Amino acid sequence: MERESMEFDVVIVGGGPAGLSAAIRLKQLAAEKEHDLAVCVLEKGSEIGAHILSGAVIDPIALDELLPDWKEKGAPLHTEVSENTHWMLSEKGRMKLPHILLPPLMSNKGNYIVSLGNVCRWLAEQAEALGVEIYPGFPAAEMIYGADGQVKGVITGDMGIARDGSHKDTYMPGMELRAKYTLIAEGVRGSLAKGLVEKFNLQQDLEPQTYGIGIKELWEVSPEQHKPGHVIHTQGWPLDSKTVGGGFIYHLEDNQVAIGFVVGLDYENPYLSPFDEMQRFKTHPEIAKMLTGGRRIAYGARAINEGGLQSIPKLTFPGGALIGCAAGFVNVPRIKGTHNAMKTGMLAAEAAFEAVNAGRQYDELVDYTDGFRASWVYEDLYRVRNAKPSIHKFGAIWGTLYSGADMWLHNLRLGFLVPWTFSHDPDHKCLKPAAECEKIEYPKPDGVLTFDKLSSVYLSNTNHEEDQPVHLTLKDDSVPVEINYAMYAGPEVRFCPAGVYEYVSENNAADVRLQINAQNCVHCKTCDIKDPTQNINWVTPEGGGGPNYPNM
Repeated sequence: MERESMEFDVVIVGGGPAGLSAAIRLKQLAAEKEHDLAVCVLEKGSEIGAHILSGAVIDPIALDELLPDWKEKGAPLHTEVSENTHWMLSEKGRMKLPHILLPPLMSNKGNYIVSLGNVCRWLAEQAEALGVEIYPGFPAAEMIYGADGQVKGVITGDMGIARDGSHKDTYMPGMELRAKYTLIAEGVRGSLAKGLVEKFNLQQDLEPQTYGIGIKELWEVSPEQHKPGHVIHTQGWPLDSKTVGGGFIYHLEDNQVAIGFVVGLDYENPYLSPFDEMQRFKTHPEIAKMLTGGRRIAYGARAINEGGLQSIPKLTFPGGALIGCAAGFVNVPRIKGTHNAMKTGMLAAEAAFEAVNAGRQYDELVDYTDGFRASWVYEDLYRVRNAKPSIHKFGAIWGTLYSGADMWLHNLRLGFLVPWTFSHDPDHKCLKPAAECEKIEYPKPDGVLTFDKLSSVYLSNTNHEEDQPVHLTLKDDSVPVEINYAMYAGPEVRFCPAGVYEYVSENNAADVRLQINAQNCVHCKTCDIKDPTQNINWVTPEGGGGPNYPNM
């Protein structure tokens, strides 16, 4: 197929914190060395920030390095953390853990509660001011490989293809964006990153990546319930002792509260629904009191990397590198990854610039890997490498106690006493057959405090062109009914937070088929991760499709 082609020094796939930080750093270095450098950022969302969802409390350490004058430049970090609270919840009560018992790295002093989407929009402005070309609405659909297998750029998705594969009047083939180096910053479980990990065997001899799903709502609460800067994290109810997860409540400015719930996708019970656990979470007396008189104004969901240091793949391949959450740099107990995503983007940018400046292309950016191992990102993750695996291994109570002791020892520079690193299983292998599990009955939503999936998706401003190929593909059409439905009671109906998957009966109860409502997809990637047979493969839809988060 004849495609238009554009040439760049560096192409960056993904307009999140990692990708934008890499772009900014590249242009900063180019200016310092008076080197003309062509840098491009591709973003599949309709605009920068449209697909960005995070809690989010961010540590500004990387921002301080990248743009030391960020306050003068008007960065949207307005609410500094003023109070940090950790609750252990029972169904009706709570126990407030004394902050002095928590490892110091759990402190949020000097951190900011933000809309990460708005932070990315601001970063994009800084990047464009430096000369970075940013193309929103253009998903990178496939890689360009050279004769020797090296990456030479990406191809954007075709536009105007009908559901049956025919070309509509609006058909436009994707473009080739060729580059000396390609940085993959798609975020969690990106489709290109997934393919690159397989092609170049980047996970060899390493632990598999594991994940959680975060469900988030933005509320406007009554002034008397609002405490700007207050950060609350919770453990315990409504989850059982075998399931990893917890809640967060962040008080932003303007009487807004970000409330969310994270469930580790290593859960066992196929009847569990992360979305419904989030709705139950809000009915706790302490939380319901906070939301009474308020109104929900936004909703979203996104998978989160939880594998830690031992699950980070080999970062480089011929012609490019993985940065940010495409590689999995989240510090799980801190519930933070933005600072690490930004820093790894900067480290990769420095390696790529030196390579281009030296006249190299298409080789491996080994200096990026070395830079990561020598950076504070590595130290940040090393100290907490056993936190999530220990909870999965020992359960919520004993695992939390173990991980706390482990982190305290590292904080006291006694980490040599715990030199081991725990392993873990892939999330999709953790699901048990439905016959071995207890069915969970969730209460019906009341439309005031708790809601259904469809009304929630409406608040995410999700939209896809309906007449396009379904981007949630099945490797084998028979698997959903013959295995997922028969053995696991159709878990995709419950692990999807957007009502995408639905088992319907045409004539009788025994005549069941899986219906995929792809237009509802919020691009959380949970189905690609948790499907027990790994039969679901998420690919990029037409550009601009998906959620349009205004301030998440």
